[in-house]
This record gives sequence, C-alpha cells and structure tokens, in this order.
Amino acid sequence: MRTDGRQPDQLRPVTMERGFAKFAEGSCFIKIGDTHMLVTATVEERVPPFMKGKGSGWVTAEYSMLPRSGRQRNQRDLMKPNGRSMEIQRLIGRCMRSVFDLEAMGEKTITLDCDAIRADGGTRCAAITAAYVASYDAVQYMLRNRMLKRNPLREAVAAISVGVKGGQELLDLNYDEDSTAHTDMNIVMTESGRFVEIQGTAEQEPFAIDTLGRMLKLAQKGVNELIAEQKRVLEL
Repeated sequence: MRTDGRQPDQLRPVTMERGFAKFAEGSCFIKIGDTHMLVTATVEERVPPFMKGKGSGWVTAEYSMLPRSGRQRNQRDLMKPNGRSMEIQRLIGRCMRSVFDLEAMGEKTITLDCDAIRADGGTRCAAITAAYVASYDAVQYMLRNRMLKRNPLREAVAAISVGVKGGQELLDLNYDEDSTAHTDMNIVMTESGRFVEIQGTAEQEPFAIDTLGRMLKLAQKGVNELIAEQKRVLEL
C-alpha cells in the first residue's frame, strides 16, 4: 500500500470539468488527487511570424504555477517563464501538435494556457490531459463558426507519470513519491497506443530494460483510463 492507500497500478481520483472558464473557446479544470490544473484554449485567426504564408495553423502552450500552488511560494513569471516552465510549456505544445492536422486549421492559432492551482506532483501530465479536452471544445467552436472545413484533431492524447520506489513500479506519483522515487518518468501517449514523449530519469540507481518495459505497460494502463474519462466528459 502507498501513503495515500492506493495500489501500485491505481490512479489518484480524477475529475475533469469542461467549459470551466466561461469566456474561453475551450477550457478544462482537471483534478488528479491534490493536483488541480486549469487549462484554457484561445482561438486566434493569425499565426506566429515564422508560420505566416505557409497556410498552416499552430498550437502552442503557456504554463505556470500560482505562487502558493505548491508547498513553498514560487515567484510569478512576470517577465519571462523560468527554465522549468519553458521546458514544460514546450512539452505541452509538442504533444498537442502531434494530434493535430495543422494544415487543416489554416492560418489560425490555438493557445493553451495551463495554470497549476494546486500542485501535488504530475502537473505537466495533468496539463496535457486537460489540454486535449480544452482543444476539443476549441475545435468544436471553430467548426460551429465555419472557421474550419474539417476537424483537424486526429485523436485523443493524455499523459501520466510512473516511477520506481522500493523496487516497486508505481503509477501516477504524488509529490512525496516523486521526490523520493529511485526512477521517475512522464509518458505521453495517444488513443491509438503510440508514444508521443517519454521523459525518464534514474535518480539513484540505473534501471534495466525489463523495468522500463513494466513502467511503459503501467503508463499505458493509466493513459487508457484517462482517455476513457476524457471521452466520458466530452460525451463521445
């Protein structure tokens, strides 16, 4: 048993509320245990300068943590994101673009603002999972308003953390587990079972290939459960 009573292959309780932000084209408020993230999707009929004239769209993300979302106060990113925030928002953008047909968007941009309200481990994974729900509703907004000729969103995507502690593979690490794990990974997968990103580090001892295989299988189980919840929330 883990400190919060879960089994090794068990997610924390998950809820997703779509349409949380009244004025955004798409939004999702996700709770995974004590990690709470708000993701909003904004649609603009323009693209960044480096995309102009290509006839293709763009999906990008911004990420931040509120000052007391964690156990200590962190500084606001008033001028520019810190290194960690930059790395995470680039990850979110890459993952979301992987499931979009950008050419089908035309020269339009979806910006995903991901804000951690309460952080207890796995904020980047929660952000990616909620970003899909927010993106889905933003795309539906564009379709209703005849901004698109066809749906550019190809399939669902979600992310989950896995790790090894005390010789046991664990799914969906909370902060206490993440900060003491011997190995921790963030896995991003699509609905069709393909990997988008694998971020893994041996914090103490190197891990073997069979351990990696078990962690990937455990992550796939978690991602499948998250995608099932995405579909339930989106009534698909």
